[in-house]
Amino acid sequence: MTIHVLLADDQPLVRAGLRMVIDGTEDVDVVGEAGNGTQAVHLARELRPDVVLMDVRMPGMDGIEATQMITAELPSTRVLVLTTFDDDENVHGALRSGASGFLVKDMALDDILTAVRVVAGGDALLAPSVTRRLIEEFAARPRTSGRRELNGVTAREHEILTLVGRGLSNAEIAAHLHISPGTAKAHVASLLSKLGARDRVQLVIVAYDAGLVAPSGP
Repeated sequence: MTIHVLLADDQPLVRAGLRMVIDGTEDVDVVGEAGNGTQAVHLARELRPDVVLMDVRMPGMDGIEATQMITAELPSTRVLVLTTFDDDENVHGALRSGASGFLVKDMALDDILTAVRVVAGGDALLAPSVTRRLIEEFAARPRTSGRRELNGVTAREHEILTLVGRGLSNAEIAAHLHISPGTAKAHVASLLSKLGARDRVQLVIVAYDAGLVAPSGP
């Protein structure tokens, strides 16, 4: 099955580079390009892509607001946020708006393709280095309320959620806890259901809000 991708970036050269790489694959196809958030939302509604590669900083409506609108209206469309990260103070807002992953613009193009395939398959992609930075962003801002309660979550699931919040994959969680990858995956699926989280990225938010992870943590 071909994965349909919408490119949203205000730099034509960035879009051209991504299109060139994507056009060289058999399973991923660019169906449209947008130069700002407003265009991205409009084209997403019209084209119903599987994945949107979304820049954060664009003129007019930015990538965070566009991500929120797209994920709210089109639950089957996944958004991968493209960021320079060191410069984007508000990138954590894209997490809360429903983004399924973060890509740093200087990463290899092949890795971007891999990320597109991962999120199109229903998973989320969040590198450990990005996770640490996001936790720092969260920690720098005062909480508006108390810590989130994790009602119904078992002790083992607390362990799993903590490791997810630290950016570990299912395989890494399995190795850390000496369980099978299938068991780790089942625990993550259970957490998604119990906590009403859209995907793994939102579990990172829950882990932080519940106080399970912090920049000074292990």
